Amino acid sequence: MGVNYITDEVKAVIGAESEPVEAFHPVEPSEVRRFHHATMDPARRYWDAEWAKQSRYGGLVAPPAFPAHAFRRPPAAPDPLDQMGDPDFDGRNRRMRPGLPPVEVPLVRLLNGGYDYEFFRYARHGERLFVKSRFKDIYQRDGKSGTMVFVVIEDLYSNDRGEPLLKTTNTLILR
Repeated sequence: MGVNYITDEVKAVIGAESEPVEAFHPVEPSEVRRFHHATMDPARRYWDAEWAKQSRYGGLVAPPAFPAHAFRRPPAAPDPLDQMGDPDFDGRNRRMRPGLPPVEVPLVRLLNGGYDYEFFRYARHGERLFVKSRFKDIYQRDGKSGTMVFVVIEDLYSNDRGEPLLKTTNTLILR
């Protein structure tokens, strides 16, 4: 094994949790429409109000993975690309999720190692969405191209009543 990137400081962030973060907008019909078009899922439960009202859903719902994509930068938030004019900005940001501490590892490449999804129920139109994130694990492996650090993040999405909607586990690979 080459350099050990899993320092005491890195180990200390394993288990760190964010406070719940609220999505800027509630679940909106136009966003649901765009999402189900993008995923090519024509199910009537997303767009046909009369059909959905008579169905087991009791009304329109969003596709199962929608909560994970409902969190965008609020309108007043600074554009991350504005930092490009700063000569000291190297384009890296190790803040993996809002509210989580940065992972201080001096590896410059970031790859998405994939997602696992656990669905609990559909989000409904008008619901406010929240996400709470935590570092589930951080570990290191050597590969053909060198040392890699794996950062495993668990995100729990819920509605404004605290009911769980979706849990994702995302693995990020630093190399």
